[in-house]
Amino acid sequence: MPAICKIITVFAFMLLLDRMKMHLGLVLVLAGVALNLWAGIALPDAISNLYASAQSPDLWFLMIIMALVLEIGRFMTSDGNAEEMLNAARRWGGRHGGVASVIALPAILGLIPMPAGALLSAPFVDEAGNKIKATPEWKAAVNYWFRHIWEYWWPLYPGVLIGMSLFTIPMWKFILTQCTFTLAALTAGYFFLVRPNAKALSEVPHIDEGTYGRALLIFSPLVIVILSFFLMPQVVRSILPGISETSERNISSIFGLLIGLLVVLADRYRRMKKGEQLSHKIFSSLVEKKAISLQFSIAGVMIFKEMLAHSGLLPVASGELAGSGIPLTLVVMTLPFMAGMVTGITVGFAGTSFPLVVGLMQAQPDLLPPLATLVLAYSVGYMGIILSPVHLCLIVTRDYFKSSIRLIFKALTACVITIIIYSMAMHYILLFFKV
Repeated sequence: MPAICKIITVFAFMLLLDRMKMHLGLVLVLAGVALNLWAGIALPDAISNLYASAQSPDLWFLMIIMALVLEIGRFMTSDGNAEEMLNAARRWGGRHGGVASVIALPAILGLIPMPAGALLSAPFVDEAGNKIKATPEWKAAVNYWFRHIWEYWWPLYPGVLIGMSLFTIPMWKFILTQCTFTLAALTAGYFFLVRPNAKALSEVPHIDEGTYGRALLIFSPLVIVILSFFLMPQVVRSILPGISETSERNISSIFGLLIGLLVVLADRYRRMKKGEQLSHKIFSSLVEKKAISLQFSIAGVMIFKEMLAHSGLLPVASGELAGSGIPLTLVVMTLPFMAGMVTGITVGFAGTSFPLVVGLMQAQPDLLPPLATLVLAYSVGYMGIILSPVHLCLIVTRDYFKSSIRLIFKALTACVITIIIYSMAMHYILLFFKV
């Protein structure tokens, strides 16, 4: 059986087991083992690969990151802090403050290239959605979609850097072209997700309580995290030369989150000294059922990612597509989309499919000019990530809002189709001008 059919079959069983309410972390581990066995790897070797995957430093870095994210998220959304942030967003948005609150907060937090970063904005969207009695699927879709409007061009994301380096397109031209997808995503998200509830959101009572100063203090841990992405990688590199880029980003994230946690502790101390009764003890959220389930799901994603790499099926599947005789435009769309669906991360689809796409582009420069090829490959691959059942942000969003992947995808269908149509239009316009 072709490698691509094996991957699709395993994914179908993953979705089936998920719908049967098996824990997603366990589903992903079983899927990883199944891919190894189906790739012809002996059972003892597959178990050895599983053991090695569980020992991955990136997995444990991510677990630490998630523990810190959960605690900072608890700080930002408990003891009146979420209401303070939402009130600030509503004041900033004026008569459109309700709409601004559900769009701006996940979008702003989306500037932080952090694994499972949608978990940070989920409580704010939840609070805003509860005021209009929104469904879990709507809240999950809004949080997930607007979190991901920047990754087409925001240079802090590693997938963007891979795209820039492999396509050898000047940075200004890359950003100028790709940032139009952010506008398209914003527009699609507003019309298909937010606009149906815009009237209800605008009718939420406007509250003038609170101050921008308090809102900025609550938001400051995230500002610190953003700064750490700019300032810390060089420091980490000098202390630990030869470290991988992924570990470098993870350590930088942990450092920023620890500094942010100091802000949390200082604010807790100040409020307790004033006699305020706070709702929870530090790190108490980590032993809650939701947090434990979330950590297990994330561990499953990372193990699946490593097991997929051990199987060697993805490069084989990509090669099968590239040599299948399918029209070039369809191959340029299919390779990244498939890689995005399978890996669930931008680095995954860019790193595995872009070398093949660039190879096709260089072999057929008249049919696949660089910019025209980029907009199609990147955006369709990114939609593959959005629809990937192993995308960390989707998993944490689904778990947080207690929704289903199927209903979230149903809510996002029109948005995804819009981006694909826009990418095809851009492709053919740029193709006409041979750029």
